[in-house]
Amino acid sequence: MHDFFENSLFAGVTLSLISYLIGSILKKKFKLGIFNPLLISIVVTILVLVVSRVDYDTYNEGAQYLSWLLTPATVCLAIPLYEQWELLKHNCKAVMAGLVAGVVTSLCTVFVLSKIMGLTHEEYVTMLPKSITTAIGMGVSEELGGYVTITVAVIIVTGVLGNIFGELVCKIFRITEPISKGLAFGSASHAIGTAKAIEIGEVEGAMSSLAIAVSGILTVVLSSLFAHFM
Repeated sequence: MHDFFENSLFAGVTLSLISYLIGSILKKKFKLGIFNPLLISIVVTILVLVVSRVDYDTYNEGAQYLSWLLTPATVCLAIPLYEQWELLKHNCKAVMAGLVAGVVTSLCTVFVLSKIMGLTHEEYVTMLPKSITTAIGMGVSEELGGYVTITVAVIIVTGVLGNIFGELVCKIFRITEPISKGLAFGSASHAIGTAKAIEIGEVEGAMSSLAIAVSGILTVVLSSLFAHFM
């Protein structure tokens, strides 16, 4: 199996897609949040690599092509936003206030927990971009001197948790307004949360798509400021 991954140009991509397909089938069959396709694909991929004794670099040689699609896929999320443009214009102030509150809350939470847990500066800045899309978060972490690979893992975990528990949290706190729900998903759990928002409704998906872009920009700006706090 190790030789297969070393000699095959697309072994990593194939494993990733098959793992995601397994997750999608399980989600469709059981309809439970825990069977999130991305979460299942991560678990299956790790198990295959561990059992086959294939190191990450070897796997990534064949899986890196999927990363090329990350930025275009994020840009495509602008389509549902365009379709809800009039709604956005009528609620512009509330939307911006919500997004600023979401980003500041995320950064403050990381700062407080990092202080409590006694993290180093490098570990602290690694966590700061946890709630923005990977394409932006990797650049922020690298610029601030964090551990980029850990940042990627944290971003994925944040997104998966938002996808699984986001709707439940909205029900607990009785958040029913579609705009509010969409902004919450996008600002807290980026593209993975947005996938869930799109499932819930068109308005939720559009607002979540907007939140990804604006939250990313705000996090880039504010992370540089928060980085000096530790």
